[in-house]
Amino acid sequence: MAAPSTTEQRVMEGGCQCGAVRYRVAVADDEAYLCHCRMCQKATGGVSIAFRNVAAATLEWSGEPEWYASSPIAHRPFCARCGTPLGFAFLDSEYLDLTVGSFDDPGYFVPTSNCGIESRHAAWEDTSHLPGVKITQLDSAIRAWGGAGLSVPE
Repeated sequence: MAAPSTTEQRVMEGGCQCGAVRYRVAVADDEAYLCHCRMCQKATGGVSIAFRNVAAATLEWSGEPEWYASSPIAHRPFCARCGTPLGFAFLDSEYLDLTVGSFDDPGYFVPTSNCGIESRHAAWEDTSHLPGVKITQLDSAIRAWGGAGLSVPE
């Protein structure tokens, strides 16, 4: 069996938490990056955000996102219903960045670079040494989901 071509496109899907906004996009590889700039930190509420850069022409929205001007040079798509941040784009660019976490299969992507490193927080770069717990084993989550008559989603 032949190895896949490096130019072979893979169609990936994703969307917001509530499902009102969905997308499909073709990608040629698994590369993504982390942005640590203050604007991304403020826009997402995180210490960094993982993005996948895509050609806007390959992106199809199902349920249109809302967009807001995050600066004089860029705007960001989001779901107006649940608030999920979906990306970033410079105005009039042929490319945009989609949030890796909004993809249905975010594990496909691997980080290959960092951007906005002047605002990077060193304490958050490697958390692999910290203790962890699965959400399905977290008492407060179990109680909250159980109180709603549901099981904790995985």
